[in-house]
Amino acid sequence: MQTLPIHAAKTELQLLVRGLVYAPGDASYESEAAAFNLATRHTPDLVLTAVNADDVVAAVRWASARNMSISVQSTGHGAANAIADGLLISTRYMMELSIDPEEQTARVGAGVRWRDVLHAAAPHGLTGLHGSTTDVGVVGYTLGGGLPLLGRKYGFASDHVLAFDLVTPDGELRRVDAVSDPSLFSLLRGGKGNPGTVTAMEFYLFPAAELYAGGVFYEGAHARDVLASFRNWTQDLPSGASASLAFLRLPDLEEVPGFLRGKFVMHLRFAWQGSEAEGSALLAPMRAAAPVLVDTAGPLPYNRVDEIHADPQHPVPVREGGMLLKGFGPGLEDVLLDLAGPESRAPLLLTEIRLMGGALADPLTGNAPGADCLGGRDAGLSFFTVGIMAPPIAELVADAIEGARTALKPCGTGGSLVNLHGHLASPELAVSAWPEEARERMSAAKAELDPKNLFRHGHAVLPLLPEAAAVVA
Repeated sequence: MQTLPIHAAKTELQLLVRGLVYAPGDASYESEAAAFNLATRHTPDLVLTAVNADDVVAAVRWASARNMSISVQSTGHGAANAIADGLLISTRYMMELSIDPEEQTARVGAGVRWRDVLHAAAPHGLTGLHGSTTDVGVVGYTLGGGLPLLGRKYGFASDHVLAFDLVTPDGELRRVDAVSDPSLFSLLRGGKGNPGTVTAMEFYLFPAAELYAGGVFYEGAHARDVLASFRNWTQDLPSGASASLAFLRLPDLEEVPGFLRGKFVMHLRFAWQGSEAEGSALLAPMRAAAPVLVDTAGPLPYNRVDEIHADPQHPVPVREGGMLLKGFGPGLEDVLLDLAGPESRAPLLLTEIRLMGGALADPLTGNAPGADCLGGRDAGLSFFTVGIMAPPIAELVADAIEGARTALKPCGTGGSLVNLHGHLASPELAVSAWPEEARERMSAAKAELDPKNLFRHGHAVLPLLPEAAAVVA
């Protein structure tokens, strides 16, 4: 900040909003700025805990008048890169949530998590297109496209959005849908909030039919056989079935289940919305792939879906990296085994390949077909890896992740999923989530909506120069 001492600025902003404003040194500053990833420490000039859209409007106008950068965070799950200045608007207290069972829709505020939606929708026999964990925020997840647990059946979460409430960088609150502003609506579907701050969102829900799902664990020594079987099995897997395969090297800690503690294992994750007989028949080839250590797959209530992937429910210090792969082409299995197999010494806790395709590949999927900003429809697999940022391996993790990207580059599509590409180690990586055409549209809109580049943190694209923006428009 240049124009006001920090505490004077805090007081000035506090007079404009209902939420609380925090400055460095305040008792709750660290906790309100905290990301879910303990390896990411945000140190903005100010933090606003917004409680409604009016707070966001007032804060954006205030920051814009002072040329102060603006960033937004809800649950903090996507915070890979630290924010070191400007105003951080925390939307975690914006908890509006309503279900319309007749229209099968939901409206959520920017702080609502997926588990809240599932709990509210369950009495109506409905569910939402959440990902591998229901702990993440609905809005941030969906702005990045959102890769659902049942994505091969229904497509990306952003395919089923009805409308956004958006505060643009000029401090205007707009309702954006496919009719009122189709261009801006397309930019919000996968554009990760580049056009501004989403304060609320409306989207379709789906019938919570029978779910057959869970995990199958194998000893890591059988990694090659399990991987080969996964390749063959997924070739004919119906689009209603979702699956991923993870190489897991888990520490010898009390928090880890006893059968996994200190072990290297393979973990198959599976979900099928259908009968037990159908699900069991589909999974049979993988149950025969190698000796099974533990099998948790079976009929599963939706309130236990977090058990499938068993993602951490508490903050941990990690570094993540991801990219999209064409599919099981020549050499991929050997590269994966070199990176994460039994002989690997890479300091990576988890290395996962997730099956794409099905409805994820169809740009006309859902209730809002047409242009969006999503990459990933051309991918056969999603690759994702995680390392713990703790001694003695922390200093080795970044190189291991970049080494994995380099080794897999010949198998890649050249793109990534914005929610899963992890730490933005370079400008090239930051923009790899979007196809060139979508990136140009986003940059042109940025030049119009945010010419001062106030929203420049995280996954922001750069605004085009005026003459280039005119050509794209």
